[in-house]
Amino acid sequence: MHQPTDPRTAHDRYVRVRGAREHNLRGVDVDIPRDALTVFTGVSGSGKSSLAFGTLYAEAQRRYFESVAPYARRLIHQVGAPKVDSVTGLPPAVSLEQRRSSPGSRSSVGTVTLLSNSLRMLFSRAGTYPPGAPRLDSDAFSPNTAAGACPSCHGLGRIHRTSEELLVPDPGLSIREGAIAAWPGAWQGKNLRDILEALGHDVDRPWRELPAKDREWILFTEEQPVVTVHPVRDADRIQRPYRGTYMSARRYVLRTFSDSRSETLRARAEKFLADAPCPECEGRRLRPEALAVTFAGRTVAELAALALTDLDAVLASAPLEGEAARVLADDLRSRIGPVTELGLGYLSLDRAAPTLSAGELQRLRLATQLRSGLFGVVYVLDEPSAGLHPADTEALLGVLDRLKDAGNTVFVVEHHLDVVRHADWLVDVGPLAGERGGQVLHSGPPEALAGVAQSATARHLFAARGPAGSARTLRRPTGEVRLRGVVRHNLRGVDAAFPLGVFTAVTGVSGSGKSTLVGRALAREVGGRTAEAGFPVRRLVEVDQKPIGRTPRSNLATYTGLFDVVRRLFTAAPGARARGWKAGRFSFNVAGGRCETCQGEGFVSVELLFLPSTYAPCPDCGGARYNAETLEVRHGGLNIAEVLGLTVESAAGFFADVPAAARSLRALEEIGLGYLRLGQPATELSGGEAQRIKLATELQRQRRDHTLYLLDEPTTGLHPADVRVLLRQLHGLVDAGHSVVVVEHDMEVVAGADWVIDLGPGGGAEGGRIVAAGTPQEVARTPGSRTAPYLSRALAAGPVAAG
Repeated sequence: MHQPTDPRTAHDRYVRVRGAREHNLRGVDVDIPRDALTVFTGVSGSGKSSLAFGTLYAEAQRRYFESVAPYARRLIHQVGAPKVDSVTGLPPAVSLEQRRSSPGSRSSVGTVTLLSNSLRMLFSRAGTYPPGAPRLDSDAFSPNTAAGACPSCHGLGRIHRTSEELLVPDPGLSIREGAIAAWPGAWQGKNLRDILEALGHDVDRPWRELPAKDREWILFTEEQPVVTVHPVRDADRIQRPYRGTYMSARRYVLRTFSDSRSETLRARAEKFLADAPCPECEGRRLRPEALAVTFAGRTVAELAALALTDLDAVLASAPLEGEAARVLADDLRSRIGPVTELGLGYLSLDRAAPTLSAGELQRLRLATQLRSGLFGVVYVLDEPSAGLHPADTEALLGVLDRLKDAGNTVFVVEHHLDVVRHADWLVDVGPLAGERGGQVLHSGPPEALAGVAQSATARHLFAARGPAGSARTLRRPTGEVRLRGVVRHNLRGVDAAFPLGVFTAVTGVSGSGKSTLVGRALAREVGGRTAEAGFPVRRLVEVDQKPIGRTPRSNLATYTGLFDVVRRLFTAAPGARARGWKAGRFSFNVAGGRCETCQGEGFVSVELLFLPSTYAPCPDCGGARYNAETLEVRHGGLNIAEVLGLTVESAAGFFADVPAAARSLRALEEIGLGYLRLGQPATELSGGEAQRIKLATELQRQRRDHTLYLLDEPTTGLHPADVRVLLRQLHGLVDAGHSVVVVEHDMEVVAGADWVIDLGPGGGAEGGRIVAAGTPQEVARTPGSRTAPYLSRALAAGPVAAG
């Protein structure tokens, strides 16, 4: 039940929540001050996001829906309202969550921050035009509009082309033998061969022996002749003539790549295409008339390609003629300021948004909000420190303070202890995860948390720690992998040595080149040599934070393979055997046992027209995914939907006597994911959770060959207590004879490493080189390293224990 705001509480300085029951919250009552910086803490899965986003932001969104068009109000019951008795004193809210869906290919740093709008206006009003050229509207400087986009590549800057070598990889084969590899298989490919034969082409001669003009026509013609085909089929099948339409190999590949809804078909078509800069605009994405206009001697494409710090310098030194130029340049610089302040000055306006991390995207949106001028609203942020070097975190704290000082309320879900200490108010949720969490342990000033014995946050925030680093013995390398002359992104001829048999941490400020060095260069070198005799690494495992699936159909159980075990158990149940059901009956991905209303997703997509679409529980199965008859079959007293509703921790007890299931569940528990539900949709998982699921899946395989594990910021989204759990697993891999390389910002993790490679000194063009490499103690003493002072501080306090 949702009560309207009581007029008597209109001037109440608190947001008051009563009876919050979203997800694992246990009827939570909590009062949170307005006009303050409040941090929500707790171990992963404790319920802090359920309170901040699932309750407070969701309730603000619900009230917004009620205030707008009747169409939106009609959909409120489908979108769902938070399970809470009442929330009073809640201002309008702005969510800056780390969105898990990827932005579109046309989205860029410039479009996310709206900086592109200002730059286009600058060129429109204050650009230098060729003599006699008409003044262009700002839209003409955008590759995303018909007025500005290069007509050849439609504003993408790149085109997909194919060639005879791509379409016909083996010219010794005949057409009948499959020379045209790009053609579809099965009957569709046979039809095309039959049509060619009907057109008079020799389909039995080797491809290379066909006349050049015939080869050109077969592969590239835009003609689509229709002929009568008399197919030659098996003797026992009726042979009826049919009218067939020919389609060239190029036409088929391009049409499949652009129009097919099948990811598999699109991926196959892409193999026969080469991606190249557009020859008309040379990759600059714009029409010639827009590229003829300059500002400070550069085109809009050239300025958009500069790092934001360099763009700011150009604007600062440019001769500004006229009031319009001065006002527009000053406005652009004032918008760039917050972005560079948050450590993102290495990005360029034309950097594609899909190449950004979730943390970078969130900070870009945060920087944009600083210029919005809003006041009296609640900002709800999801781990804004994610992916930030400690040096950049200090700037983040200043930005959060400015949002608050502008008259706003700031709610932050956060694990970084420096952000927690900086808060005006702390809401600590726990004590543990999942069913053993969901309680507010403390709501008040941070220092008062010290007296809460149940709080895992308190144990880390106020721990008396001594210099434990000296007692730790560093492991000795068993070999190394050397990279020479790496040139990629901002790495320019970098040489690097990665020791094997140890725990290596790669550090540096955002944009210094860490992920490029590890995720691209090292991964490519090792991945290409694991099969070589004598190469010390036999297997490469990359564990990234990409989603384990992009729809609610993907979940924890399906990704880990646990669901296959569960389905076999249900197939063996008496109720299933009596009906003659196979394992497919218990899959929600195929017709038969699933609910057909939602096609086994458990959710239906609700289109809101003026807002992004969202998911709502299926009205027929209520989210169970299966039809009523399938749910009649039980194993151990539970139906298949109830099993998917179990947490990993509960399932470990339920499947204790099933070795194949117990092994998977034990690996998930040991890595700190016991609170997740088996059927938890991939869309509800954070990047850190997805990464740990992938790691747990690898851990259960028990590999003996020397394996190199590469992880990109594995502690993102982890409470310090969960970091210890994760490190126990990672250090255990090294102790078992494997190698681990992590890209990491958490200095306590770095202090516990055997070897550190520090990149920098800055981001973008100011980074891309190795500043220091050595033991944590050696790197901490390196002058010129921005990591050194923070690592030195962590070493003095003692590293996080691996056990």
